[in-house]
Amino acid sequence: MIVLKTSRELKFMREAGRVSSRALKLAGEMVEPGVSTWEIDRSVRRYIEEQGAKPTFLGYGGFPASACISVNDVVIHGIPHKGKIIKQGDIVSIDIGATFEGFVGDNAWTFPCGEVSPQAQSLMDATRESLFEGIKAATAGNRIGDVGSAVQRYAEARGYSVVRDFVGHGVGAKMHEDPSVPNYGTPGRGVRLLPGMTIAIEPMINQGVKEVKTLADGWTTVTADGKLSAHFEHSVAITPEGPVILTLPD
Repeated sequence: MIVLKTSRELKFMREAGRVSSRALKLAGEMVEPGVSTWEIDRSVRRYIEEQGAKPTFLGYGGFPASACISVNDVVIHGIPHKGKIIKQGDIVSIDIGATFEGFVGDNAWTFPCGEVSPQAQSLMDATRESLFEGIKAATAGNRIGDVGSAVQRYAEARGYSVVRDFVGHGVGAKMHEDPSVPNYGTPGRGVRLLPGMTIAIEPMINQGVKEVKTLADGWTTVTADGKLSAHFEHSVAITPEGPVILTLPD
């Protein structure tokens, strides 16, 4: 069931988005050689709780941390730990959710650790821009297929592949609500976008093949061919005036 948000609920979602986006900014600033993913996660949790919010991911389905931190060929759901040390040239995807007054802000970004290879930078640039292509398509009256098609066209035109096994989603009082928001699709197909809908658009784009595999821990998902992956995400409200990004620091 798709839940249309009231103006009051959207206010709470904006605040949740502000907290989650500031936590993400903090996490990105910590991406340096020698820093462990556990240290980043600890700082994220502390910041979110200091803001009077809750880390949405912590305990969600048994996930043991406040942030998913995925390095290089890890697509999503990387579990932070003390032994995972970030190195020069890594690309680090960080996904963070914050719950405020019962509503969720969900966002992700891929950060370079120092100077990265031109290939890694190109992948990050294309993934980020594919996100904004998807957001531009998220207008009232369009359909979910228009959003996914916009992401897919941009990424594939640059030689990258779009992960199919994981998709974006509705977001609100729950982290995952209807509808599903694939990063691929056919224009004019799927659920129609209506004012009051709130969705998380999150391209997961691979340097090589689109196939992925989940490791034995049940969470960490990597590219099937060991090549790089990038992940960017914003929570977005559909309004009569156009899409509004809810996960902005200000």
